[in-house]
Amino acid sequence: MQVTFKLFATLGDYLPPGARFNQIELEVPEGTTVQTVIDHHQLPPKLVHLVLVNGVFVPPSERAWRALAPGDVLAVWPPIAGG
Repeated sequence: MQVTFKLFATLGDYLPPGARFNQIELEVPEGTTVQTVIDHHQLPPKLVHLVLVNGVFVPPSERAWRALAPGDVLAVWPPIAGG
């Protein structure tokens, strides 16, 4: 099944070369979880802060079992400081 994977800010460096607009289309098996995609791209846990699937927040406690569905958009942001 196909899903869209978006990484924002400094996490964009973890996308493969040729990724456009900080996103890639992934072909993943049914039952793939949010955490499986994050782990596959070797994102440092301390940089995985805000995780959304189709614009809905996925808390850390749900990422290991939250399965993706065809057409889902998985977006990840690092911690952002401001002032």
